[in-house]
Amino acid sequence: MGSQEHACKACDGTGLLMDDEQWQYTCTVCHGDGFVAAVEKTEKLQVDENHRVID
Repeated sequence: MGSQEHACKACDGTGLLMDDEQWQYTCTVCHGDGFVAAVEKTEKLQVDENHRVID
């Protein structure tokens, strides 16, 4: 791991996320790598007052 990478907080560095029914899928934050760059650009999503993504 380079000095500019940190373990992904969304998946705890595993690269996988799990839903309510225990199905595992690739982490959408780190794209399955388990690490995110310290200077990685974050995508700003439009959300409503309940923090739901507006499509």
